[in-house]
Amino acid sequence: MGELNVTTSPEFEAKILSYPDFVGEQMKFLRELIIEVAKETPEVTNLEQVLKWGEPSFLNKNGSTLRMDWKEKTPTQYQMYFKCTSRLIETFKLVFGDLFKYEKNRAIIFQLDQEIPVTELKKCIRATLMYHKVKNDLTLEI
Repeated sequence: MGELNVTTSPEFEAKILSYPDFVGEQMKFLRELIIEVAKETPEVTNLEQVLKWGEPSFLNKNGSTLRMDWKEKTPTQYQMYFKCTSRLIETFKLVFGDLFKYEKNRAIIFQLDQEIPVTELKKCIRATLMYHKVKNDLTLEI
């Protein structure tokens, strides 16, 4: 594993801290999981944590933007968002079937009380962080 350089904008940190207590732990868990996958992926050497469209987002030069959020209008769920013009969600459905609940071609939806399939979600995160290098592979190297 190489050294991962993580940079975090103050706006990103403020947003993470602004979530209600009942969803804050889940959002922190997703953040930690994304950083863990980035650390385990030698090609990812820089990870930026920024706010895009008001949502915590993760950027790196080899990957597609990965966002996450919780919305008041759907208080019992939170989401991980992917670029809708990518093949990410389409490929996740191909590889994992109905293991995840999806919102069209843009998000994986989690329920607050759901046990997250961590191994499979890590594969989705890795494919996103490496998207520009794996996008020509049928299963995005999942």
